[in-house]
Amino acid sequence: MNPNVPKGRGTGNRPANVFEKSKLVKEFPEGIDAIDAETGPLTEFLPVESKSVLSFNDSPDIPFSYSINPYQGCEHGCVYCYARTSHQYWGYDAGLGFESKILIKKDCIGLLRKTFEKKTYRPSPIVLSGNTDCYQPAERKFKLTAAILELCLEFGHPVSIITKNSLIDRDRETIRALAERKLIHVYFSINHLDSRLKQVMEPRTATSEKKLDLIRKFSALGIPCGIMVAPIIPGINLEAMPQLIQQAGAAGARKAGYTVIRLNGPLKELFQDWLETHFPDRKNKVMHQIESLHGGQSNDTQWGRRMKGEGALAQSISNLFRASVNKYMDPQRTMPEFDFTQFKRNGQLNLFNP
Repeated sequence: MNPNVPKGRGTGNRPANVFEKSKLVKEFPEGIDAIDAETGPLTEFLPVESKSVLSFNDSPDIPFSYSINPYQGCEHGCVYCYARTSHQYWGYDAGLGFESKILIKKDCIGLLRKTFEKKTYRPSPIVLSGNTDCYQPAERKFKLTAAILELCLEFGHPVSIITKNSLIDRDRETIRALAERKLIHVYFSINHLDSRLKQVMEPRTATSEKKLDLIRKFSALGIPCGIMVAPIIPGINLEAMPQLIQQAGAAGARKAGYTVIRLNGPLKELFQDWLETHFPDRKNKVMHQIESLHGGQSNDTQWGRRMKGEGALAQSISNLFRASVNKYMDPQRTMPEFDFTQFKRNGQLNLFNP
């Protein structure tokens, strides 16, 4: 274990913010400087104000238009997380700062209510969350996700959740009520079945066993569940995909999807350091395979390719995924269509503008 990685964190590094002209550097002259990461920083929860609550997406390779992110930054500590780069816009680093400086959008509930009440608003599925996990540890204290779900139930608005945290079980009654009205889809992000890998790659997420148990419990309650095998990291978790899909299908999952890893901005530095710490014998091979998926580079912004990759390895991953889904998931179990006629504005059913 790298001594510079605090317990329960994905990284101890603080890569320079690309938007900052200066950066903090420690030279450790004469060995007298202390290493902050040895003890690790306490998490700071920082309230912020939002101009708008819904984030609009027009990327053709993302299957939703609107998302809500009640939190920015994430204590889960997933070393590969693409959301790390966005933390730089707030003036923080994409490494340890992303995991320890959590921005809380306390005004998001009021803004969402006002949005739903606008005469010009037309309901469209909202994803919780498109960036950072809506059930990360901060949710236990601030309960913004719970309030958003209750608001969606009040207005009859469709919502989709994706999470890596078992805290979602706290809100199962609200989620079940939404499911009864065909207003919710729940996806669990599961990309491995190895608890030891979880401890170093996704330190503060729920174990795969807990998430599979929740799929089983939610499915029994009539809550439609799916899984996202994301991200797939060749040489690290690819081989687990068939067994993972098999177990998810047996638990009641109705749908599966996947993405491959991409390392934009400072993620490459963070991930290479992580490989050097935990899988030094595989470092070069894993990086070469990642680059082969993305046109010879680890970063990728090209629509389509950035999510699934291209080339021989990408085709092999696609084939393995399709074969696993065809073999282990019941084609008769599908995600129900959202019922937009449930939407009401100011307490009135919106029958004429679904």
